[in-house]
Amino acid sequence: MDWTFNTKQIAESFDSHVREQLPWYDLASETVAIIARNYLRQNGVVYDIGCSTGNIAKRMVPLIQERACDFYGIDTSGDMICRQQTDWGEAIHADALDYHYEPFSVAVCFLTLSFLTVDEREALIVRLRGACESGGVIIVVDKFEAPGGYAGTVLRRITTSWKLINGASPSDILSKELSLSGVQRPLNRDELPSDAVRFFQLGEFQGWIIEKP
Repeated sequence: MDWTFNTKQIAESFDSHVREQLPWYDLASETVAIIARNYLRQNGVVYDIGCSTGNIAKRMVPLIQERACDFYGIDTSGDMICRQQTDWGEAIHADALDYHYEPFSVAVCFLTLSFLTVDEREALIVRLRGACESGGVIIVVDKFEAPGGYAGTVLRRITTSWKLINGASPSDILSKELSLSGVQRPLNRDELPSDAVRFFQLGEFQGWIIEKP
């Protein structure tokens, strides 16, 4: 069966599941919030695209309030949206590909782009760069293609090893991996703008800063 976020069961267990599968999740989330502080202007706008249960928003609440910003979390899963506390901003049940983006200071795509087709994510990045204000940023955290050779094998093993260390069973790891076939496609570095700057990597997962001059 293919993996999907659009079920009540996945939404209810998502927060614990993602931390089991990705033990760096909280570290990367906090880092994204720190990066956002450096780009978010007073009265600016933030988009969290593929916001799930509001992970990024929870970490940015003090900054949102301090700078009187508008925060919009967008997700196609109504079950995920329903589990959010919306005192930080607005949770929007919508397709990020069809959504109309107002000019913004910060946009976050955290484990989102790899669940789009290559054409879709290319189009979304182009749209976001067009809506990003000068001096703003797009922050991407996602799974990327491992390089060739033995180093690529090692990077894939890092991801698997951390899942085991964090308590995931071998059968669950294998089942999850197979369920992502045709659903999640890792990004290639060449899909990002040439001036993107990497700030994070663990195994196959990377974080990138895309500035708008």
